[in-house]
Amino acid sequence: MNQDSARVQALRGVVERVTAWQETAPEGTIRDELDKALREAGVTLTEEQTALVTEKISHQEEVDVDLLADHSGEGGPA
Repeated sequence: MNQDSARVQALRGVVERVTAWQETAPEGTIRDELDKALREAGVTLTEEQTALVTEKISHQEEVDVDLLADHSGEGGPA
């Protein structure tokens, strides 16, 4: 598995984990859980990306993980 595939897989797991039980939580809780899940997965996102993912989960909108992972220069590796 190359680094891009690993990043997509890790990001997908993070988003699914946080979305699964945080859809009705306040944004602050979602952000805290997202930050924790990203750390545990060894993936980083920019502040803007993290804020966008938090907002989308909070509003029960789909997160485009593939697009998010495509901007690997803006976040860290998996």
